[in-house]
Amino acid sequence: MKLDVLATPGHLIGLAARGFARLSEARLKPLGFGVGYLPALVALKDGRAETQRDLARFVRIEQPSMAQMMIRMERDGLIRRSPDPADGRSRRISLTDTALARLPDACAALFQGNREALDGFTEEEATQFIALLDRLIANLDRLGGAASAAQET
Repeated sequence: MKLDVLATPGHLIGLAARGFARLSEARLKPLGFGVGYLPALVALKDGRAETQRDLARFVRIEQPSMAQMMIRMERDGLIRRSPDPADGRSRRISLTDTALARLPDACAALFQGNREALDGFTEEEATQFIALLDRLIANLDRLGGAASAAQET
């Protein structure tokens, strides 16, 4: 039995993820966005997150990584932090006018890149592909949770 490591889902998904990241970065950089910013900025715009903890959970990254991203987004004039009136230790994060003005163009560039990457897929295939990726991510989340619980015991 021949085992082709280069044909495994993990390897192929990694290649695809890096390809999407390069494409997205090239399209978003002229707009003043990093590729990792978009999920956090959209969460803030849609009211799904207001704090660093909320953002880290939503974007699925660790708190220290989110803290570094927030420093960069604040430096780039995309977010502002203000004291939380309900909790003096916490800070609320909101979008700046600059971010609100640029976000529609950034999302449009991202969607266009995704459409181009799925060139040759039928609409049904693209929908199925996304559904399969959602299932894969759910499986990985479940397995990751089981692995974390096993390490804690």
